This record gives sequence, C-alpha cells and structure tokens, in this order.
Amino acid sequence: MKYTLLDSPLGALLAVRDGTGLTGLYLPTGKRPKRPEPSWDRDDGAFDDVGNQLAQYFAGQRTRFELDLNPAGTHFQQRVWMHLRTIPYGRTATYGETARAIGAPEAVRAVGLANGRNPISIVVPCHRVIGANGSLTGYGGGLDAKRWLLDLERGAGQLL
Repeated sequence: MKYTLLDSPLGALLAVRDGTGLTGLYLPTGKRPKRPEPSWDRDDGAFDDVGNQLAQYFAGQRTRFELDLNPAGTHFQQRVWMHLRTIPYGRTATYGETARAIGAPEAVRAVGLANGRNPISIVVPCHRVIGANGSLTGYGGGLDAKRWLLDLERGAGQLL
C-alpha cells in the first residue's frame, strides 16, 4: 500500500492506494482520524491524479471523479458505496431512499452503518446522505466537514 497526504480546505487528507486503485481517502477531522499504517510506503508522486481531481473539486470545477477505486468491504457495503456515487453533485438522499435504491428497503440502519464505514470520503460521497427529516446526521469527518462539503456543492462553500 502507498499513501500520501493531500492539502485541502478541510486539512491534510490521507490518501491510500494499492495496485488496483484508491482504497482510502480520510479526512483529518472527526472522532477517529485515520493515520498511516507502519507497513504503508509514502509515495507522494503516486497520487497526482487524486490530488488534481480533488483540487478541481474544491475549486468548484469538478462534479464527478474519474479514479480507479478499490475499497475493501462486504458485498452489501459495496452495493451501498456504488449507489452513493450515483447521487448527483449538489443533491442529497436519505438513508431510506438509499436503502430502497439498492433494493433493500428494510435495511435503513444497515445502509447507515455502511455509509459510516465508507473508506473513500468525498470521492464516494457519503456526505450527501442525510436524515429523513433533512438533518445532517453522523459523518466520519465530523458534521462541520459534512456541512462544508454540502455547502461547497451548493455553491456556497466557505472555509471552516
């Protein structure tokens, strides 16, 4: 595994990839920020594509990412994460809508858990999933980061 730290308006993002694709993109905020594993090798040059696309996203110039992804997760989690990538930029969906969209309408809580275990933040836009009443519910990077990302996508992004 290779990793780097990428500058962003939300702080240094930890990007991780294997030979297949991006396996993780972690915000430095939240209750349990991810740190590089001792077995990983730092390789700043191996993430130019990720860094460029994120810079375009934060500048409001990119609404979709074109990166090879390889997140580790269960079949159910993979289904949820795949669906998250279909939620349009600047829009939100509820956990219930997401459960129905993947054909598991009774699995709202499981969708919430899968959403919370998404290892590739921003690129797999788990920040676009909100509570049924429109509230901003849990986010691994913290609710301030979630609010900031949603505001950015609505054209009103302000630095934290």
